[in-house]
Amino acid sequence: MPEVHKTLTRYTIEQEHRHLDSTGDFSGLLNAISTAVKIIANRVHKGTLLGAPKNLDVIGDHVMIGETEWAGHLAAMASARSAAIHRVPEPYRRGKYLLVFDPLDGSGDIDVNTSAGTIFSILRSPRPGAPACTADFLQPGTEQVCAGFALYGPATMLVLTTGDGVDGFTLDRDIGAFVLTHPRMRIPGTTDEFAINASHERFWEPPVQRYVAECLAGRSGSRAHDFTMRWVACLVAETFRILTRGGVFLDPDDRRDAGRPDRPHLLSAAGPVAFLVEQAGGLASTGRGRLMDRVPGSLHERAPLIFGSRDEVARIERYHRESSGPADEDFSLFHTRSLFRT
Repeated sequence: MPEVHKTLTRYTIEQEHRHLDSTGDFSGLLNAISTAVKIIANRVHKGTLLGAPKNLDVIGDHVMIGETEWAGHLAAMASARSAAIHRVPEPYRRGKYLLVFDPLDGSGDIDVNTSAGTIFSILRSPRPGAPACTADFLQPGTEQVCAGFALYGPATMLVLTTGDGVDGFTLDRDIGAFVLTHPRMRIPGTTDEFAINASHERFWEPPVQRYVAECLAGRSGSRAHDFTMRWVACLVAETFRILTRGGVFLDPDDRRDAGRPDRPHLLSAAGPVAFLVEQAGGLASTGRGRLMDRVPGSLHERAPLIFGSRDEVARIERYHRESSGPADEDFSLFHTRSLFRT
C-alpha cells in the first residue's frame, strides 16, 4: 500500500475534531492562509522575472487580505505594513477571529536572492460579529489561538502551532498541497550557535556585551566552549534554523530608540515567534521577562526579542538581573582586541 502523507487540510480538520464545539471556522481560516502563502511563494520565486522584487511586500499584503477577508472567518486583520486595521467589509460575514501578519519578512533583501517569509498570528475577537476596533488586537501573546510562518527558500515551508506543539509542512508542488514533513519540532536545550547583528555592538547594554564576549572567547574563556555566530537578517529564516537545530537569537534592548523600524513588531512578529518557540521547548524573552506576557500598548509596538535554546536564554535573562546598569564593566567586543588600542 503506498505511503499516505498527511496534508495540512487533513491536519487542521483532525485538530478541530479534538474540540467538540468546533465549527470548521478555524480549519477554513488556515486553509485560506495556506492558499495565500502558495500565491506569495509563487510571486517571490518569480520576483526577478516579474521585474519588481521591491514591491513583493505590497503584493503579499494584498494577497493575504484578498484570500482571507471573504470567507466569514475573520472580524478584522492587521498588517505590519498598514497603520490601521482592515475590517472585513460588507457584504462579507464577520467571523470570530482576528488575523495579524507580516506579509513578507526579509523583503529588503529579496533583490539579492536571500530567504524571505510570512509571519502570522490568530487571535479570538473579544466581540465576535461586531465591528472590530484596534483595541481588540491588543492582547498578550498568551491569548494566541495559532501562530505560524511560511519560509520561501529552496523549499516553501509552513510551520505552525495551535498550542499543542509545533509542526512543519513542506509544499509539494506536484500535488499543490502542504505535507507534514517536520512533526513535533523541538529546540535542543543547549547550543553552540548564536545570532546577533554585531554592527550594533556599540549600543548594547552590558548584559548582552557580557554574553557575546563570553561566546567569542570560546574555549579560552569562562564558557570553555567554542561558539559559532550566525546572522541572516530574516526573522523567519532565523526561527526555522533554531527550530531545526537549536541556537539563540538576540535582537536585544539597547541604547537606541525603542521604536526603531528594524526592531520586530510585538503583535505580528515577536509574539508569534515566541509562541512557536515556547511550544517547541525553547524560551522567548525581552531579556527582562517572558515576551508572551507583554501586553501591547499599540498596534505597531516594537519589542526586543531574545529566543532559542532554554539554557542560553535563561543565562541571558540572569545576566540582565545581575546587571547594575550602564556603568557595569565594559564587555564590548573590542575592549581587549580593538583595532585602535595598543
